[in-house]
Amino acid sequence: MDFITAKATLIKRAIPGTGELLPVMGLGTWQTFDVGPSPVSRADVKEVLRLFAELGGKLIDSSPMYGRSEEVVGDLSVDLKLQKKLFMATKVWTQGEQNGIKQMETSMQEMQARPLDLIQIHNLVDWRIHLKTLRRWKEEQRIRYLGITHYLASAFDDLERIIKTEPVDFVQLNYNIVTRQAANRLLPLAAEKKVAVIVNRPFESGALFSSVKGKPLPAWASEFDCQSWGQFFLKYILGHPAITCVIPATAKPKHLTDNMQAGYGRLPDEATRKKMKEFIQKLS
Repeated sequence: MDFITAKATLIKRAIPGTGELLPVMGLGTWQTFDVGPSPVSRADVKEVLRLFAELGGKLIDSSPMYGRSEEVVGDLSVDLKLQKKLFMATKVWTQGEQNGIKQMETSMQEMQARPLDLIQIHNLVDWRIHLKTLRRWKEEQRIRYLGITHYLASAFDDLERIIKTEPVDFVQLNYNIVTRQAANRLLPLAAEKKVAVIVNRPFESGALFSSVKGKPLPAWASEFDCQSWGQFFLKYILGHPAITCVIPATAKPKHLTDNMQAGYGRLPDEATRKKMKEFIQKLS
């Protein structure tokens, strides 16, 4: 059964600190939205963004580190009249208070979003300084939420210390069916501290697809409404109750539609997730 064409509802989860509901399928922009200004250059990502919103997605994640991505997201969201429908997230990625302020003001201009829904401290760069600015901006209602990010498991001790000692709304981290360290301490801690979790690198930078290339899905994947390997990997992540949103990046409308399907229908329970993990381990 195709859960998108059946008009099913995309699963939503609450942002723990406020209760605001957020669809579990988000959209990353690393490498994919760094395209030129011409309509031809932007045609595919424009269709990706249109489909993303049409299928119920809201959170789109960018960064000044991602080339033109912020500008492209801003321009296309205006062209498609999606600004009020999207949850705009970006990052600060620089040293120093004034540099951070300048960069974040530029992000607001590029993404054409005031207030920005979420600004995160990218890879914890100068996090103490930027956290002070973000708290002030939140009080001034220039942003709605603040967060911290990293993409490596080696940074988990630092993420853990910050979540334990500082009030943050979101943490973005890497977690997938083969890189599962976040589930040991960080995901339970985020749940305890009421911190929303965004997952990056859900496909291990594409390596997961290489490991299953030419291999059929197990028949039992249909038990949790899974129709592709992409959905298999995404549903494994979403099966963890502490995950708020996952942000696979793509510039291909076909892949976007397939990814979004992971947020429809049933999700695997803990016993099934264990079975999924063991199945992938046997393939490698």
